[in-house]
Amino acid sequence: MTDALPIITLAGDRVALGPGRRDLIPLYQAWINDLSVTRFLRSWPMTLDQEVAWYEGMVKNRDLAYFTIYELPTYRPIGGIDLHNIDVRNRTAELGIMIGERDARGRGLGTEAVRLVCDYGFHALELNSIWLLTFGWNIAGQKAYTKAGFKEFGRRRQARFFDGRYWDDIYMDILRQEFQSPVLRKNMLEGIDLS
Repeated sequence: MTDALPIITLAGDRVALGPGRRDLIPLYQAWINDLSVTRFLRSWPMTLDQEVAWYEGMVKNRDLAYFTIYELPTYRPIGGIDLHNIDVRNRTAELGIMIGERDARGRGLGTEAVRLVCDYGFHALELNSIWLLTFGWNIAGQKAYTKAGFKEFGRRRQARFFDGRYWDDIYMDILRQEFQSPVLRKNMLEGIDLS
């Protein structure tokens, strides 16, 4: 990695989001192979070749907006967040997030990253609905999503077996009309007279 600051798409108070980076592939691979991360994902361990293939597929995927999450003010990469299965016609997308750095968890950084990516989805992509799937054992994730404005809209009962028992899949969503923009709406309307 270089000492230059990364490209940033949007920044909040404590985190910033920027595009995925080829030079971070080894870090992305370390995160996806950490069981404390993958227990919350629909994923499995990946070799370096698999991670490179994922990255190359990601940059070609037109139905995906992937961002590296940077902790501010250091710009240390701490995870990744994306909107995938972007449906332009129906203006919907699915959200996925991974906080890869253990010391970055439980500090509200993921919640802020979720709000920023929703801001991007609603105001840059003109989406109307963003949804996600989380697992019943991901209590911290459910609290973070609720704090970011998501509401549960359904469950798939006993859909996952983890730690010796069955857990529900929990589906949550947020609509554009329910969302308060932390960054983009104000910036996009700067200099425009709406009167």
